[in-house]
Amino acid sequence: MDIADVVIVGSGVAGLRAAIETAEAGLAVALLAKDSARDSNTEQAQGGVAVALSDEDQVGLHYRDTLAAGDGLCDEQAVSVMVSEGPRYIIQLIDWGAQFDREGTRLAFTREGAHSARRILHAYGDSTGREILRALWKKAAALSSITFLPHTYSVDVMMEKGVCRGLRVLDEETGALSDLRARAVMLATGGVGQVFLETTNPPQATGDGIAIAWRAGALLRDMEFVQFHPTSLHVAGAPRFLLSEALRGEGGLLKDSAGRRFVLDVDPRGELAPRDVVARAIFQEMKRTGADHVLLDMTHLDASFVRQRFPRVHATCEQYGIDMTRVPVPVAPAAHYMMGGVATDLWGRASVPGLYVAGEAACTGVHGANRLASNSLLEGLVFGARAGLAILLDGHGANRGWTAAPAAGAAQTPQHAPGIDAGLARGMIARVRETAWRHLGIVRDEEGLKTAIDGLDPLLSPAPGVGRPSRVGLEAGNMATVASLIARCAIVREESRGAHYRADHPDRDDRRFGRSSTISLGMSRGVISPAVPTVP
Repeated sequence: MDIADVVIVGSGVAGLRAAIETAEAGLAVALLAKDSARDSNTEQAQGGVAVALSDEDQVGLHYRDTLAAGDGLCDEQAVSVMVSEGPRYIIQLIDWGAQFDREGTRLAFTREGAHSARRILHAYGDSTGREILRALWKKAAALSSITFLPHTYSVDVMMEKGVCRGLRVLDEETGALSDLRARAVMLATGGVGQVFLETTNPPQATGDGIAIAWRAGALLRDMEFVQFHPTSLHVAGAPRFLLSEALRGEGGLLKDSAGRRFVLDVDPRGELAPRDVVARAIFQEMKRTGADHVLLDMTHLDASFVRQRFPRVHATCEQYGIDMTRVPVPVAPAAHYMMGGVATDLWGRASVPGLYVAGEAACTGVHGANRLASNSLLEGLVFGARAGLAILLDGHGANRGWTAAPAAGAAQTPQHAPGIDAGLARGMIARVRETAWRHLGIVRDEEGLKTAIDGLDPLLSPAPGVGRPSRVGLEAGNMATVASLIARCAIVREESRGAHYRADHPDRDDRRFGRSSTISLGMSRGVISPAVPTVP
């Protein structure tokens, strides 16, 4: 059925911003979410949004810091777009009612790891993502041309003669499949954290958008680069709640059980070193001692400041019996953010005509091999808006940002297997998560990557069960697909760079691997190639 000019999947920062851009221009927009329309990765973002707006900062410094964190793989043009357009979109967000924290009448900024200036805006201490969503929802709700479709699971894009013309969806309440025809489809489905056994991501982060785009023949980029956040709450029975980088930015210290600041052994910046450095330092310390956690110590800071600056973190720790102003908090690394994803140009266009991608599901090239802290919300705002503009400019959905033809597998709508038995699907998910955590985690090697590929291959074409497709079955297939793609790109990159660390190839090798990897349907492994999508 025809219900919209454009279908947008995902109601986080990128999806909402694109919906606003297209709806304000008069297009009919269907905004889909597989849970409540207000559930997204954006809701979980605590630390803040990086933007060069303070008096002590410059766009050029933000650009430089982003490139440095990206460890040689950032697309410099994409980074320039993000840091130069970011201030305008943040000011617009403030005009729409976003309430960022202030010191008197001036915006308050903090600093996080690998930033050379205090440029992190935050809201209500540690609820920045929630406040940005509130402002975007208020704006979107005032636009009558946006139709919200919660509890609608996106199965696959619909293809006609190599062009994306809609979306096949599953009604989670009835189990019925239906087709939504549209002039363009945008995927803003968030990350892949649930592929790993330990993750800070919410349950929705199963990599659906990346798997959907791959089945349609879209080019993927840098899939081996998964960021592991150094500090998630590690308490028996507690979820792996994110303990924001801002805690260390405000003076929090990482210590072993004897009170020693062990990160200084590997980097003079200590707790403010890039995330990959800190995460590996914690991993190695845990391996050395046999412990399952280290300690994040805030007890030397003023207790009232900690409670006021981090009310959400403080309350969550108290919920599990820890007063972080009195005792150190047990923490351990967890899968957090996907730097890779569906390759796009600077306007959110994927290699499949009519398909657009933004936010964490996309790979714009701004993050390179390692995302600079708090750049993700800014990327979602900037490239969500740009994708919306591209949909308007492209009109009928013709893809003008690429010179290459769509992949051979993109001619027809992908055909999903029939419903998978729920028990089988849950078993698949458990195997995927255990395999990914053990072999695709913070430290990798060829033997482990081969083991992962061999173990995941049988899960890519599971035996169908009886009955209609279910969400858990579809998610299981997507998670197995994404884990396999990560492994197939990671085994090709025989070096260590950013978040990708190979114990058997510990050095960076710019001559052989100083470029992005790509993979698409029909390729058995990723390819390190200079062919990176650009706007002509």
